[in-house]
Amino acid sequence: MTLLALDAAGTFTGSYHTAVADTDKQILVSPLQGALQHSSNKGQPTFGFTVQWQFADSITTFVGQCFVDRRGKETLETTWLVREEVPSRRDTWRATRVGTSIFTRVK
Repeated sequence: MTLLALDAAGTFTGSYHTAVADTDKQILVSPLQGALQHSSNKGQPTFGFTVQWQFADSITTFVGQCFVDRRGKETLETTWLVREEVPSRRDTWRATRVGTSIFTRVK
């Protein structure tokens, strides 16, 4: 995941390159858009972002919190929800998956 600069309103854009996907198609870098809650003085802000997959008929939304340890290491802990396109409402039961992810900053 690569994030671009955060604007004054707390919104950001970037790209996401996943290493895993439930597809036979080539995995492509996909755009993301998100928002960061203006943090309190605790410095552990919440955020959310959505990835529009360029290689699949699905979209994923992540929501989470950024934790910073005493050494300044940032860890993003998220819960995600992916919705896949299905041919009809009868198939909606298999269209949504939920999971968790942890990201650490690489400089």
